[in-house]
Amino acid sequence: FAQIVNTLDKLIRNAASLKVIANVQSGVSQPLLDRTVPDYTTFTTVGDWLDAIKMGRYKENFGNAGFASFDLVAQMTAEDLLRIGVTLAGHQKKILSSIQDMRLQMNQTLPVQV
Repeated sequence: FAQIVNTLDKLIRNAASLKVIANVQSGVSQPLLDRTVPDYTTFTTVGDWLDAIKMGRYKENFGNAGFASFDLVAQMTAEDLLRIGVTLAGHQKKILSSIQDMRLQMNQTLPVQV
């Protein structure tokens, strides 16, 4: 069991190796992990964003906790995710990574004041 956990941990920490393994074993031309960054300006609700990153199961958690705007979501931390019930480490990582991408896009679209 410990060996399995160790192997899975290594694969999770090095997602690129998953792509290589998936392509070699299955011959599939599409990568196992879709690393495209969604355009956050196209989403009208936090629920739309969660669906786009395949985390729609947490829509109610976000809504009940008051995270209904992208400005609030962009300020979320790992502790916030735990508090609202996102307890799976992989889901936390995926959401936090997407939040980081969201922050970058928000910073790029801010108007420059002269």
